Amino acid sequence: MHFLTSSLLFSLLLLLSPSSVSGFGSMGPISASFDLNSFFCAIDASGKQDVVCWAKNTSSISSPSSSSNSAYFSSIPAMAALCGGDGFLCGILANTSQPFCWASNSSGTDLVPSVFKSTTYSHIAAGKNHVCAIRGSYYSDHDSGTVDCWEIVSSGNNSLKSVQSSVFYDENVSTHVFENVVSGDGFSCGGVREGGVVCWGPESGSVGVFNVTDSFKVLASGRGSLCGILEVSGEVRCWGKNDSIPIPPAGIRFVSLSAGANHFCGIREDNHGAECWGSYNFSSVPKSSGFVAIASSDFTTCGIRENDLVLDCWFANASSRPDYDPPLELFSPGLCSPGPCRVGEFAFNASILNEPDLTSLCVRKDLKICSPCGSNCSAGSFLSSPCTENADRVCTACSLCQNSSCREVCGLKSYPEKHWHKLSKLVIIIGCSASGFILIIISWCILPRLFTTRKEEGTIKQFKSCIGKPELDTDATADSFLPSVASCPGMAQVFRLSELKDATNGFKEFNELGRGNYGFVYKAVLPDGRQVAVKRANAATIIHSNIREFEMELEILCNIRHSNIVNLLGYCLEMGERLLVYEYMPHGTLHDHLHSGLSPLNWNLRLKIAMQAAKGLEYLHKEVVPPVVHRDVKTSNILLDSDWGARIADFGLLTSNDKDLIGEMKSDVYNFGIGLLEILSGRKAFDRGYTPPSIVEWALPLIKQGKAAAIIDRNVVLPRNVEPLLKLVDIAELAIRENPSERPTMSVVATWLEQIVKDGLIF
Repeated sequence: MHFLTSSLLFSLLLLLSPSSVSGFGSMGPISASFDLNSFFCAIDASGKQDVVCWAKNTSSISSPSSSSNSAYFSSIPAMAALCGGDGFLCGILANTSQPFCWASNSSGTDLVPSVFKSTTYSHIAAGKNHVCAIRGSYYSDHDSGTVDCWEIVSSGNNSLKSVQSSVFYDENVSTHVFENVVSGDGFSCGGVREGGVVCWGPESGSVGVFNVTDSFKVLASGRGSLCGILEVSGEVRCWGKNDSIPIPPAGIRFVSLSAGANHFCGIREDNHGAECWGSYNFSSVPKSSGFVAIASSDFTTCGIRENDLVLDCWFANASSRPDYDPPLELFSPGLCSPGPCRVGEFAFNASILNEPDLTSLCVRKDLKICSPCGSNCSAGSFLSSPCTENADRVCTACSLCQNSSCREVCGLKSYPEKHWHKLSKLVIIIGCSASGFILIIISWCILPRLFTTRKEEGTIKQFKSCIGKPELDTDATADSFLPSVASCPGMAQVFRLSELKDATNGFKEFNELGRGNYGFVYKAVLPDGRQVAVKRANAATIIHSNIREFEMELEILCNIRHSNIVNLLGYCLEMGERLLVYEYMPHGTLHDHLHSGLSPLNWNLRLKIAMQAAKGLEYLHKEVVPPVVHRDVKTSNILLDSDWGARIADFGLLTSNDKDLIGEMKSDVYNFGIGLLEILSGRKAFDRGYTPPSIVEWALPLIKQGKAAAIIDRNVVLPRNVEPLLKLVDIAELAIRENPSERPTMSVVATWLEQIVKDGLIF
C-alpha cells in the first residue's frame, strides 16, 4: 500500500471534492437481499475478493474454498463491490468493472441484460425490482458518470430474469452526472456531481425529495425511504413515504448507513459504534464493538467488526430472531480503490492479519482500502493512540489506565496535587518510624515472656510423616512450628491454627476467595511472605466425616504432585478445625474469565488451558495410585496460576475398590466436555437467559447439523485458521456423548488437545 505523496495542491483538490462512498452506503463489502428468504453476501479478506454468502438455517453457502455441498451461488466471480435488491444481489466484477447480478434460486445466472453486460460501471444499486448503475470504470480516479437502469422481474417458476425497460428512464436524469446511486421500491436516487440529490422512477414522487441542493457523501435507501449523510456536518437527513420516515438521531456524525424495511442503521464517526433508528429493538444493537461496514435486510443487520473483521448480526425483533449462521471467516473492511487515502482516512494494513504472503486484501497491488478514522472510543476504554496513515486509532481498556490523561475519560479519581503527594509521603515515613520504635520497645519487654510461656505449654501434637497417627512429642519447641522452606512430594507442612488465623486476618470475609460444599477458601499470606489458599471445613463437613477419613484423604493428597494440579502444601488439625493449605492461584478461575468480565482469554490461551486441564485430569485418572476421580469437573474448578497455567482443584477421592471406577471416570470426561463447550462458546453451562438454557442442549444439535461454527465465541479475535477450533468442537462432541462407552478416556482427550496446541493458530 502506498499513501499520499502528491503535491499539496493535489491534496487540497481532494479535500474540496465530494467524498467517495467506497466501502459505505448501499454499495459496500457486505450487502443483503430484501425478501422473506433474504440472504447476505460479503467479500472475504483473502486478497482474492471472493464472495461468501449465507442465509437463514444455513452455514456458508458460497465460497470458492468452501466444502459446502449446497448448490447456492456456486459460480459467483470475484467482486469489487456488492449491493442488494428484493431476492437478488448485484455487484461489480473485480477484474473488469462489469455488472453481475444473481438470485437465491438462479445459481450461476447473470441477471444483467446483454446490452449492459460489457459496460463498465463505477457504482451500482439494486432496488425491489430494478437496478441502476453509474457508467465508468470502478478503478478510475473519476468515479462519476451517467446512469443506466434495467428491471429484474419474475419469469415464472419462482425464478427471475432481467429486461431492458424504459420505466426507469428519465430524459432529465440522463443529463446529470452522478457520483453515487441508491435504489428502493419503484425509485432510484443519486448524488449529483455539482451537488444535490435527484430521484426518478414511478414511485420517486412519494419519497419527497425535491429541490435538495446539499451534498451527501453517503446515501442509503429502504423500500420507501431514503437517508443521506451530509457532506459538511456528517449528520443524517431522511425522506420517505406517507410521513413514515424514521427520525434519525440528532447531533451524531455518521460515516455509513444501511436500511431495512422500517429502520436505518449507521456507523458513528467518533467511535465506529452502531446506531439504529425507526422500528427496531434497540437492545439488540451491539454496544461493545465498532464496525467498518454494515448491511441490512428487512429485519436483520450484519456488520463487519473493526477489531477482528468478524461478522456480528442483530435483529429488529429479538423475540423472532431468525436462525442466521454467519460463516466463521474474516471479511474485507471496505472496498478496494485507487489513489491515495484522504485526510481523515487510513489505509488498512493487511499485515495485521498475520497471514503469510498476504500483503493486500485487493486483487491488484496498486489498490488499497481506505477507511474513516475513529476519533473516540466506546465506554470502558480510552484513546491511547491517534489515527495515522497506516492504522486507525487505538482504544485501550480503562483497567489499564495508568496516567492522568486517561483518568478523566475513564471516570477514575485523579491523583492529588504534587505537593500534597509529597506531604503524604512524609507523613507515612514519620508514622512508620514512630511505629517501628514502639514495636522495638514492646518486643524487648514481651518476647522473653512469650518464649517462656511456649516452653511451659507442655506436650504438643505433631505429625512425624506426611500423615498418619499423631504422636506425642514432649520435646517440641516453638521452632518446630516454623514454616518449612519448601514442600516436597509425600511431605506436608503442619501449620498452627494461630498462624493461619493471622495469615487470613482471622478468616475475615474480605479475604474470602470462594466457597463450596467443603467450606470456605481464604487467601492467606504466611510469615515468610508466601501467598497460599486456606480451605476451612464447615461444620457439616466435620460432622459427616470422622478424623480417620480425613487422615486417609490427606495421605492421598500429600502424594499428589503435578504441574496441572493445585497441590496441597500443608494442613492444620487443632481445636476441632480442619484446614487444608494449597498453592495460591492469582488469576482465579476459568469460569470467572469466561463469564464474569475478567481479562479476556484469547484462543491460544483457551486452547492451552483446555490441554493443561485435560493433563491434570489424566494424571488423577492414570498416574495416581489408587486412581482419583474428580466428580465435580467444571470451569470454576479449573484455576489459573501466575503463568496462566491451568490447575485442577477441588477433586474428590475415589479408590480403585469402587465398583464403577471407569464409569465415574467417564463422568469426568462428560463434564470436561461441557467445559470445552464453555471455552468454545463463552456461554455458561446453564444460563436461563438463553433458550434452551443448557449448553449441551443448545450446542449438540448445531454440531450434528454441521453448524459447528455457530457455537464459537465471536467476542474473541478469531484466528485465520479456524480448523483447530472446529477440531476442539469435535472433541467436545465425543466427550458429551450420551453413551459413556463412546466417550474417549482423559488420556486420549489430552493427547488430541496437545496436538492441537502443538499445531498452533495463525492470527
